[in-house]
Amino acid sequence: MCGIVGYVGFREASDVIVDGLSRLEYRGYDSAGIAVHTGEDVRFHITKNPIKGNLGIGHTRWATHGAPSDENAHPHLNMSETIAIVHNGIIENYMSVKEWLISKGVKFKSETDTEVIVHLIDYYYDGDLLQAVYEAIKKLRGAYAIGVISREHPDEIVAVRKDSPLVVGIGKDENFIASDIPALLKYTRDVHFLDNGEVVHLTKDEVKILNGNKQEVKKDVFHVNWDVEAASKGGYDHFMIKEIIEQPNGIKETLIRRLDEQGKIKLDDIKLTKDDLEKIKKIYVVACGTAYNAGIIGRYAIEKFAKIPVETDLASEFRYREPFIDENTLVIVVSQSGETADTLAALREAKEKGARVLAVTNVVGSSIAREADDVFYTWAGPEVAVASTKAYTTQLVAFYMIALDMGLKKGTIDEEFYKKMIEELKLTSDKVQKILDEADNIKELAKEIKDEAHAFYIGRGLDYNLSLEGALKLKEISYMHAEAFAAGELKHGTIALIENRTPVIATLTQEKLFEKIVSNVKEVKARGAYVIAIAQEGNKEIEKVADKVVYIPKTNDLLASIPAVVPLQLLAYYVAVMRGCDVDKPRNLAKSVTVE
Repeated sequence: MCGIVGYVGFREASDVIVDGLSRLEYRGYDSAGIAVHTGEDVRFHITKNPIKGNLGIGHTRWATHGAPSDENAHPHLNMSETIAIVHNGIIENYMSVKEWLISKGVKFKSETDTEVIVHLIDYYYDGDLLQAVYEAIKKLRGAYAIGVISREHPDEIVAVRKDSPLVVGIGKDENFIASDIPALLKYTRDVHFLDNGEVVHLTKDEVKILNGNKQEVKKDVFHVNWDVEAASKGGYDHFMIKEIIEQPNGIKETLIRRLDEQGKIKLDDIKLTKDDLEKIKKIYVVACGTAYNAGIIGRYAIEKFAKIPVETDLASEFRYREPFIDENTLVIVVSQSGETADTLAALREAKEKGARVLAVTNVVGSSIAREADDVFYTWAGPEVAVASTKAYTTQLVAFYMIALDMGLKKGTIDEEFYKKMIEELKLTSDKVQKILDEADNIKELAKEIKDEAHAFYIGRGLDYNLSLEGALKLKEISYMHAEAFAAGELKHGTIALIENRTPVIATLTQEKLFEKIVSNVKEVKARGAYVIAIAQEGNKEIEKVADKVVYIPKTNDLLASIPAVVPLQLLAYYVAVMRGCDVDKPRNLAKSVTVE
């Protein structure tokens, strides 16, 4: 959430900053602003009127402290309006710092935690902007990425990264900072990733990265090899539908890139040996939102194939329940962006307690990727829509591959089963494509439920886990209340919610549970529900009780969640479009949640 762009060079800074911020819109925001050095002064605005100058910073804000308003929008300035700052993150001790600054005569204009930073820098400023920033951050506790400019320094940007992402773009006679790579790709493909506690001092001719002791740090240049056009809509109405349609390729890339000439899984640089696996007594899968839903299915796969006990935890809860972690624990953290604040915090706590950490992420060079012991990259490509789709399906593929690799090394599955599952995985992308080719059928179903206030999802086993993701998709982009229930729990209270025409989406992909879920469908039908069923081809019995059935191609039950989620994604998308919602940028949500 939120986005930062900073520029120093020969171009008009306003143009670069506004263009960069527009490419960070997927992160979510409710206000925006820029500050530019005109050569004489620092000018600030939150409108689209350009300011002439070659040095500037800009920000898209997602409100945490104070409502969306002109006063709370970034950049924030000191009292004399000579220093401007942009900030992503949260300053946890801002109230005590604010009270101290007020005692020193500082007057505040906003309700934000950010404003304390610029006043702190001003307090310590004595002609050296870099030193003033160093002094200020000593007083701060929390998560932040900040960018600072000053009227007295017409060719300098100072930026700091602590627990909030920040990259440095390297150009010829120009340099950049940004929260994420897409903001920079129009101008440069060479970047540095800042690590925690690092400070960068930029001029148009030089990038100097310093540690907490003000010692220079030498960093490798990372060259970005994906195209900025990969993050454009490509003719589709929304990023979300484009990304749903890209799933067959993402699934195929994630799998095929990691199969050797003999068709066996090679997990890049992940070195989990048989001895390592024998020492692991417990695995935690830790994630948020859609990544958490993928982790629930990942838990099932690991326990099924590798016979290791697994717990799935919400990252926001993980640290606060004091989980039992030691050197015999493997923690798998999952995050599309690789910057999710709660997940990153869980990773750090796990490492402090001696656990080995394996990250599953989509973004090369992200914070989680850099700090984990091992990384499995999903090859989904850039995902822009806030509601995650192709990241989810590629995360499922990642979990199945990790689980199969573990199982074969431990000897808990045999070579024949291993090869059979890989062959089944290879077929998955074509099965997803077949569902996409028949998407118009699902559009018709969306018309049936688009005006309802509530929808309920039911399933058993893997289908219940899948239902959680289906309900999340519908609620987050259509604003229709949606909830997932384990179908066997209906009689324990939740069936009281079923009324005439209440939409119930029932998932029935597991053969051994099929008859039981059919019985549950009969129960809700008897109370007047309108039932849409997702089932595997050939299971015609469901047609006798459901109002509408969407069939997925026949698939191994263990892998059926991958194709079965696609109709749920499409249903949510078409309902949201028909309800007139902003599909790519749902209200109050952000793509990359970089604060707790």
